[in-house]
Amino acid sequence: MNPRGRERGRGRRRPGQGPGEDSADSAPRLREEVASTGVYGHHGDGPDFGPSHLPLAVQGAPWQPDLCIAEAGPAGLHYWETAAGAAPIPRDSKMYSQRFGIVQREVKGPTPKVVIVRAKPPKVQGAEQHLERIQRSHQKHHAILASIKSKERDRLKVEWDQHNDRRFVDSLVKARIKDAMQGFIINTEERRNKLRELLASEESGYFTEMQLKEETIEEKKDRMRDKTRLLKEKKEKERQDLVAEKLNQQFRERCEELRAELFCIHQKKVCEERKAQIAFNEELKRQKLVEEQMFSRLWEEDRLAKEKREAEEARRQKELVENTRLGLNAQITGIKAQRQAEQQLKEEEARFVENDKAQVKLENEQDKLKKQKTKQEIRAALQKALEEKIEHIQQEYREEQDLNMKLVQRALLDLQEEADKKKQKREDMAREQEIYRQYVAQRREEERAQEKELDRILEAEKEKKFAETDKELRLEKEARRQLVNEVMCTRKLQVQEKLQRKAKEQEERTMEQERINEGLKELNRGEKENFARRSSVAQEYRKQLQMQMSYQQQAREALKEEERREFEAGVAANKICQDKIREILSFHQVLPRNIHPMRRACPDKLPP
Repeated sequence: MNPRGRERGRGRRRPGQGPGEDSADSAPRLREEVASTGVYGHHGDGPDFGPSHLPLAVQGAPWQPDLCIAEAGPAGLHYWETAAGAAPIPRDSKMYSQRFGIVQREVKGPTPKVVIVRAKPPKVQGAEQHLERIQRSHQKHHAILASIKSKERDRLKVEWDQHNDRRFVDSLVKARIKDAMQGFIINTEERRNKLRELLASEESGYFTEMQLKEETIEEKKDRMRDKTRLLKEKKEKERQDLVAEKLNQQFRERCEELRAELFCIHQKKVCEERKAQIAFNEELKRQKLVEEQMFSRLWEEDRLAKEKREAEEARRQKELVENTRLGLNAQITGIKAQRQAEQQLKEEEARFVENDKAQVKLENEQDKLKKQKTKQEIRAALQKALEEKIEHIQQEYREEQDLNMKLVQRALLDLQEEADKKKQKREDMAREQEIYRQYVAQRREEERAQEKELDRILEAEKEKKFAETDKELRLEKEARRQLVNEVMCTRKLQVQEKLQRKAKEQEERTMEQERINEGLKELNRGEKENFARRSSVAQEYRKQLQMQMSYQQQAREALKEEERREFEAGVAANKICQDKIREILSFHQVLPRNIHPMRRACPDKLPP
């Protein structure tokens, strides 16, 4: 039986050992056993390792409960895992690899096929993390509320300061306006007093002047009357001059003959000015033609010189291109030779590399064979040493049992105290877990109550919406039915009215036919009466027509006399008009506003 089989596994206990003692006495017992057996073998029976080869937990360092020791045996690896109890729950919610990076679980031991395996980290408890998240959310909520209160307090303070500033500015503006108004009123009163004093001084001076002139009131009245009469005569003369000017202007505007004469004069002047303008334009064209001929001659000379320069430049460019081509050909030849040399060099290097690779491959295969041979020798030696070590361990097992019992009894006392402390700690943790579970249950009950209340409100809103929809549909259906009834009633009334209208029209047509017949009879009777009446009226009309013809003859004679007098008056007026036209034409001169722009710009170059 393998004596280390009882130490294998995490949950293995000895008979009579309590559940709390399993993790408590494993560490010191394993430490004593490793120290007494040289960790992996007895003294003299295999490789002896001193304290420097012991694990950290054996050398005096704190025992690491996350390590387990494995040894290669005949049946495979034998693991010695620590069972010092569950590791403390990490406060960080990150995974082990995220906090410490990717760590290899297997650590090589001092001999081949001996490794130290790290224990897996404990599972993260979600309840504690959830509680921490709730606490953090409450802290954030309280922090946000405090920030909102602080900002509201700052806002109220700023508003109060702004209100005080506005009141101060308003009071200051009112005070300045009041001072300005008082100053304005005072200045106004001062100016009024000055004006009163000035008026009094002027009145006194006027009275003094009147007394010095010794002019009576009658003389003053006569002088004023003469002055008024002169002013009236002056105004009347100005009015008559204005009327004459307006009449003259009206005559100029309305007299067609005068306008025709003025148009002929103006046309003649325009023709003369146009001839002068045409001559002036011909002179400009001649000068422009001379300039163009000169410019064309200069351009031709410039073109010939430019063609000469371009031919010279093309010749030089051709020579330069030829020289460049020769130089490039020489460079290309040199580059090709250089590339060929480089290609040969690369091929030689490739051959060298292939030779090196083949040699390295051969050396690697030789080293691999040597290593395999060495590994086989080492494996055989280790197998032999392991068998000898197992035999030696079985011989000394009984001696170690007595020593272990003594050490266990001495360690049980210390472990009992630690077990009590751990038990108290577990009870505290259980109490905290119970409080947390109660808090979570209360929160869940509150959330369920809120969800039920929200569902009830949603159901009420849904029922209300359904009731409103049903009511709207019912009202819409009732309105549609009422509209159909109204349409049918209206259609019935229209049909009845149409029938009544047809019957009435038939009755009216019958009555109309009767009235037409009666009218025809009355018309025949009236025609006879009208014939007699028209005969008498025609005789009376003949008499009146004869009287009217005589009256029109007299009116035509009077009209001829009136036309004769009007003709004589028109001839006289025409004579006066012709005289006035000749007078206006004799003194006619073009107004400054009617001067042609060409004459205004060049008065000396155009004919008068």
